[in-house]
Amino acid sequence: MAGHNKWSKVKHIKGPADAKRAKIFSKLSREIFVAVKEGASDDPDLNPRLRMVLLKARQANMPLDNVQRAIQKATGEGSGASYQDLTYEIYGPHGVAIMAEISSDNKNRTAAEIRHILGKNGGTIASAGAVTRLFHRKGQIMIARDSADEEKVMEIALEAGAEDFNSELEGYEIITEPNAFEGILKQIDDANIPTETAGITFLPELLSPVPANAVESIQKLMDTLEDHDDVKDVYSNAEFANGD
Repeated sequence: MAGHNKWSKVKHIKGPADAKRAKIFSKLSREIFVAVKEGASDDPDLNPRLRMVLLKARQANMPLDNVQRAIQKATGEGSGASYQDLTYEIYGPHGVAIMAEISSDNKNRTAAEIRHILGKNGGTIASAGAVTRLFHRKGQIMIARDSADEEKVMEIALEAGAEDFNSELEGYEIITEPNAFEGILKQIDDANIPTETAGITFLPELLSPVPANAVESIQKLMDTLEDHDDVKDVYSNAEFANGD
């Protein structure tokens, strides 16, 4: 999510309610399973996709037992489930562009369920490429303001090759090219600077300002999409006028 909403997403990841946390862990277990299967390795040093999912799991405070069970399920006999990665391009209320990354074992079922969500919440499927062209794939590292000195964070980030550094009320945002992300994150970790979230994401090329009377409907659509079991991540170009 974009604009002010990127910090509310940090809070969503770091401190969800118990019911929400269980759903997040379930989705992460599936992502770990798929990463091991697709990467043909349970060694994160040899499997970049697994390495990124394990980073997400760590940030969500997923118990190690859950992580190990998901890996064991993927490497065990009879683990024949097959998942397909899909990207849904969506227009939400007020013309907001939304991308939903999905992992499904039945794309026809998923398609019907996503279309049902859109129909109930003022969303429509966009033509292929209409939404993805509005986003760039980037590395993003978020650091709380009270975790480190601004000049220190900026110096480390830029010397390590970060593409951009943003200082905001809540903290600092470091933007990287995807292939430079892990190296820059290691520099941050080596400096003992804790991160709130870090990962490869889709960032909008331009933000779309949303009037206050449209915020609730757009947020409801994105929340409903995020709650779907097959949806891994939801991105939008919405910039909420009320700072949500």
